[in-house]
Amino acid sequence: MLPHSYEPAAALLLVLGGALSCFAGYRLFRFVLAIYGFILGGSIASSTLAATNASGQLLAWIAGGVVGALVLVLAYFVGIALVGAGLGALVAHVCWTYFATGDPPAALVIVLAIVGAIGAMVLQRYVIIVATAFGGAWTLLLGVVAALDRGGSAGRSADVWVFYPTTVPTDERWLPIAWLALGVLGTAVQLGITGRKK
Repeated sequence: MLPHSYEPAAALLLVLGGALSCFAGYRLFRFVLAIYGFILGGSIASSTLAATNASGQLLAWIAGGVVGALVLVLAYFVGIALVGAGLGALVAHVCWTYFATGDPPAALVIVLAIVGAIGAMVLQRYVIIVATAFGGAWTLLLGVVAALDRGGSAGRSADVWVFYPTTVPTDERWLPIAWLALGVLGTAVQLGITGRKK
């Protein structure tokens, strides 16, 4: 959770990190892992620690982010498997919104996460490109929605900013379509330009 005063900076971080991941994720994979580790670690730390003021929340977010970034960078192969698993879980959540409301069944998320992790290890280069392109596209779009101050995936309460990266808001039904188009574009750019083998 972050206070409202930090929302523009967090939205900018999401947009920049998402664009970097979407269009140059394979070439800069360790850096992309650090960005996502920072975002994930910061989100977990600030949500689990009961800081009562903005400074405490920010410090918890930064400390958790640094730990998350180090964990993913140092655990490169685990990071690859986690990226694949994360992509599988993201696909489960996004696709489920077209069939039903609420969260998808846990079994579906687990199965797609396992399939994504195995696929990431077997076809590393291509899965890294696709995962970073689509993960970056989603992150970029979350940042855009938050920056436009339209609520949406960033979610809102009276005094904190919380983003739920797998929730598609009912008033932002264009988001999965934009995600798909941007993910395909990012994949094409990486396969054709930034992710080429030297």
